[in-house]
Amino acid sequence: MVDSIRVEHATKTFTKRYQRTIKEITVAKLRGEKTLDEFRAIDDVSFTVEQGESIGLMGLNGSGKSTLLKMINGVMRPDEGSILTRGTIAGLIATGAGFHQQLSGRDNLILNAAILGMSEKETRRKFDSIVEFSGLEDKLDTQVGHYSSGQSARLGFAIAIHVDSDIFLADEVLAVGDKPFKRKCLKRMREIRDSGRTLFYVSHAAGSVRKMCTRVLVLQDGRLVYDGPVDEGIKFLNYEDDDADEELTDSELGADI
Repeated sequence: MVDSIRVEHATKTFTKRYQRTIKEITVAKLRGEKTLDEFRAIDDVSFTVEQGESIGLMGLNGSGKSTLLKMINGVMRPDEGSILTRGTIAGLIATGAGFHQQLSGRDNLILNAAILGMSEKETRRKFDSIVEFSGLEDKLDTQVGHYSSGQSARLGFAIAIHVDSDIFLADEVLAVGDKPFKRKCLKRMREIRDSGRTLFYVSHAAGSVRKMCTRVLVLQDGRLVYDGPVDEGIKFLNYEDDDADEELTDSELGADI
């Protein structure tokens, strides 16, 4: 099989500063106080994803999931190690990421489609489908700054899901929005999975990860502590299937999974 994502000893370090101004830093140093700390958001992580695999990335808040996803997407680079990907990447890695708050939903749709690699002709061809998927027909000419977080996520996902790509990344895309939209997202991600594209899905929802993914990676304090079958990964985290909104039935998703 062909590798889609290859992560080798990836490490990402951030600096946490305790003071903001030069005056505060000077006073702290004179007092012998600590002015900064470094911490590893991702710590020597290695794994390989084959083309067409459906990966669930799980872990508690602050475990490094979003940082790892941003490095895979190319938004960040590892300080040590390497991350290699094959083919084009699309997806939603942050709610409303890249949206200009003073532009309308229509203008942001066109702008973000271009950023994600759609040609003008392709955007025109897919425009109505994107708008229909988002369910924001009546908000299309409203400034995105007036959108709720759920509406921003819906528009962002609707754009990303229409980009032709080899790898699709989704970071907590179902954390906002109502059940009908979550159902629609899961159904479309299932179609992506079944098309042979690589799916990398970050979620706390055990039910949807179980339905969507064939393998789970678990991060803890920036380190990869589990890589294997889905059920065992969920048990490793002691997650319970109490998220009723995510436990969508096979019939709701449109077919057997």
